[in-house]
Amino acid sequence: MGIKSDRWIRRMAQEQQMIDPFEPHQVRRENNQPIVSYGTSSYGYDVRCADEFKIFTNINSSIVDPKQFDERSFVDVKSDVCIIPPNSFALARTVEYFRIPRDVLTICLGKSTYARCGIIVNVTPLEPEWEGHVTLEFSNTTPLPARIYANEGVAQMLFLGADEVCETSYKDRAGKYQGQTGVVVPRT
Repeated sequence: MGIKSDRWIRRMAQEQQMIDPFEPHQVRRENNQPIVSYGTSSYGYDVRCADEFKIFTNINSSIVDPKQFDERSFVDVKSDVCIIPPNSFALARTVEYFRIPRDVLTICLGKSTYARCGIIVNVTPLEPEWEGHVTLEFSNTTPLPARIYANEGVAQMLFLGADEVCETSYKDRAGKYQGQTGVVVPRT
């Protein structure tokens, strides 16, 4: 198994629409203003956060239970920025829609720009033949409100190519998050 390069990423995006929309280069400025970068890097792809957010709140005094998650624990926000309360979190989604090849495992890591501010990005691996918008989780580990910018880079996807094709893919198992669009809360 090995990590895939920028050439491979460009080829797969072009030939198999692995990433849509796709930016073949690293974008660091828009409208002559600096932004948190997105697009193809040396050995990965920096994804953008869409402008749809679910901000966690405890106004209903619910218990966080992944088997019986109360969707009223979130406030929906559509905006160019998301303010995450201190010691809380928000869900969002990528701008990009992914179609992962059968012989590839994708791992997501947060960008250092956010990590250096105490904002942690968490995403589980994208398994072979998974497809959809990626749901992102942003944890604000600070005692202050934290800002996330929509349509700018938030995390980097690394693509690991397998030596052989998997026996059973996410699609074969009819995974519960297959084909997701929008910001998706926990399912069982």
